[in-house]
Amino acid sequence: MKRLLFLAVISISLLNAQQTKFVYTKGQNLITPDGKPFLLRGINLGNWLVPEGYMFKFTHTNSPQRINEAFNQLLGPEETKKFWKQYRDNYITKDDIVFIKKSGLNSIRVPFNYRLFVSEDHDTRFAGPGFEMLDRVIKWSKEENLYVVLDMHCAPGGQTGDNIDDSYGYPFLFESAEAQQLTVDLWREIAKRYANETIVIGYDFLNEPIATYFDATQFNDKLVPLYQRIVAAVREVDTNHIMFLGGAQWNGNFKVFGAPFDKKTVYTYHKYWCDTTQVHVQEYADFASKYNVPIWMGESGENTDQWIDAWRRLNERNNFGWCFWPYKKMDAPSNMVSIKRTAEWDSIITYANKPRTTYKDFRDAKPPREVIKKAFADYLENCKFENCTVNDGYMKALGLKRK
Repeated sequence: MKRLLFLAVISISLLNAQQTKFVYTKGQNLITPDGKPFLLRGINLGNWLVPEGYMFKFTHTNSPQRINEAFNQLLGPEETKKFWKQYRDNYITKDDIVFIKKSGLNSIRVPFNYRLFVSEDHDTRFAGPGFEMLDRVIKWSKEENLYVVLDMHCAPGGQTGDNIDDSYGYPFLFESAEAQQLTVDLWREIAKRYANETIVIGYDFLNEPIATYFDATQFNDKLVPLYQRIVAAVREVDTNHIMFLGGAQWNGNFKVFGAPFDKKTVYTYHKYWCDTTQVHVQEYADFASKYNVPIWMGESGENTDQWIDAWRRLNERNNFGWCFWPYKKMDAPSNMVSIKRTAEWDSIITYANKPRTTYKDFRDAKPPREVIKKAFADYLENCKFENCTVNDGYMKALGLKRK
């Protein structure tokens, strides 16, 4: 009996010791394992595991599927597959993570597409390069002590109904039992894999669910029940990490939420292109006070340096952690580092932006073969951190210094 009691005490002690290795929530704050309040200051690794057309300077070719289709037309299927593999290897490397940490940020958000984790027909679950990519960035981040939030930007069926979720223009996730189950199962698998990984702060389950184009009365009541299913599945394998829940209508609508149903929850909102005054964050401050929970501004940006600076300061005054968007894109100042744009890539932009409704359109709009090859080869080199340009104004707007 004494031996059993001794073993029980040891087990509880070990469990408590393990739990103290993780960032946790206390009231309206995140708390580090050593018991200190912790405000997330981070950047989104957009365009890496979820390519977006505008970051390539495309207009109508905007979703990952449409970008891939255009690249297949230009390169062919085999070369396109090779391109994407090299792209994922080059776009975010250890050098990027080292730079982000040295700049003074303490976290990153990693958007990913569920398609990187499953086979096309879903007969073989969880087959693809997704886990390799996450393993890699988590390893680098742990080496640099840079916290990680994992973000399902593109869920099965589509949670948003726009190009950003790589869907077919409708939030089919909320009407498909199969898509919901795959979402639940994939999050369980992710949580199982990283359950004991201390550099991972938590899981951002659904990016910007239910766009404003759709009937909120039809979809909004389905959001929290799906969150509850995902959280229940995650808690079967992982009791350590924080659950990040975004509101409806681009993460902005918190009226869908009641009291927290998990004790380790952060509520995350996104907001772009508004005035930098208290009125635009007051509802989130009120929500934090009402339920005594932390708030995280998980996305904002794509604006002037002056706006970025003011918006960052507003969030900090309200004790909201932040994660601006994005870290890197082509030929633009509204990000930490910028990729060089070449004359050959302009030919790719022209092609991508032309109407391509027939096979004759494909043929007639194509640049010369040698231009295509050079454009893609140069892009793969130029997207490496060592060949990018640091935007000092943006860095300063984030309160950072170039080191």
